[in-house]
Amino acid sequence: MITYHKIQTVFKRNPETNFKTLLDGEFALPEFEYLKNNIWVYTEKVDGTNIRIMFNGFYFRFHGRTDNSQIPIFLLNELNKIFLPLKDKFSELFPNGVCLYGEGYGAKIQKGGDNYRQDQSFVLFDIKIGNWWLKRIDVEDIATKLNIDIVPIIGRGNLENMIAIAKMGFNSIWGNFKAEGIVARPGIELIARSGHRIITKIKHKDFS
Repeated sequence: MITYHKIQTVFKRNPETNFKTLLDGEFALPEFEYLKNNIWVYTEKVDGTNIRIMFNGFYFRFHGRTDNSQIPIFLLNELNKIFLPLKDKFSELFPNGVCLYGEGYGAKIQKGGDNYRQDQSFVLFDIKIGNWWLKRIDVEDIATKLNIDIVPIIGRGNLENMIAIAKMGFNSIWGNFKAEGIVARPGIELIARSGHRIITKIKHKDFS
């Protein structure tokens, strides 16, 4: 199963600041500029570690962003607790296999991880079956059936609005602390000429 694709920041990064800040107004991809006035769906960006839950119809495999990424043992234990009891449900829903993409998050995962929760868990943001990425409504349905968390939708609007929200900063759905940022995708899933999905992100710290 392929790794989760890189999510491109909406603007280009400034080489004069060692790429720590953005070139405000200079879109990273022509597709972003072309679609900037369309309606995008915003979800909260969770500050965690990328996790893939792979099921081949018979057993699970847990991986980080790449197959060689090391998952902390305390997080791996939590993933086992969450997903191993769901094996029969996965076999029923995904007889031919599936890959769930999400974040391992919580205490000891990234600085400030305990703002989200005092233990560790998994929050879902995408599902792929074969060559198909599922629509948000279907991802939500599966999250409900599996009783697992899903990243929250925090709004809809154009890219200019998304950038303004991230620049100003906003409180996380998880508590009284600043959210890391926003991940946005068009209201209708789109693919670029390269075959990559049209999806972007912006972090509050990109403007600080």
